[in-house]
Amino acid sequence: MEYLDLIKERHSVREYKDDNVEEEKLNKILEAALIAPTAHNMQAFKIVVIRTKDHEDKLKKIYPKSFFTQAPIVLGVFSIKQNSWIRKDGRNYGDVDAAIVMDHIILAATALGLGTCWIANFDSVAASELTMLGEGYEPIAFTPIGYFQAKDFKKIRKTLEEIVVYL
Repeated sequence: MEYLDLIKERHSVREYKDDNVEEEKLNKILEAALIAPTAHNMQAFKIVVIRTKDHEDKLKKIYPKSFFTQAPIVLGVFSIKQNSWIRKDGRNYGDVDAAIVMDHIILAATALGLGTCWIANFDSVAASELTMLGEGYEPIAFTPIGYFQAKDFKKIRKTLEEIVVYL
């Protein structure tokens, strides 16, 4: 699939089938995350793979919408702030790096015929308690990953004139 077609195809999926995700596909998604660019190649992130069937109740504390636990897998990306690159003005790039990693995850999943939904509106305390990574690991984003129910979707986007400034 051409890259522009891939990013046009990607959309937030909120209804998943019961079908399991093959380990080979999961590994390809995780490989895509591993090669994501990070500031100064610090790779200060951790990815947590959560099998929903074993953790439904705890996952519902993180994000209560039913589709979140409908997919067979949920991935969480955590930033390790103390290991992240810091710009001269003090800006820590850990959350930026984690967002880039999540973007690689959702695009790789789309390329493999899987659905995702970027979740940022979650309970960070519940996320930290479930993963038990300890202090220093900040949850940045989650996504369910699975085969999706086919539905029509329409992306609503601003025009280039609304978002681009030329100098």
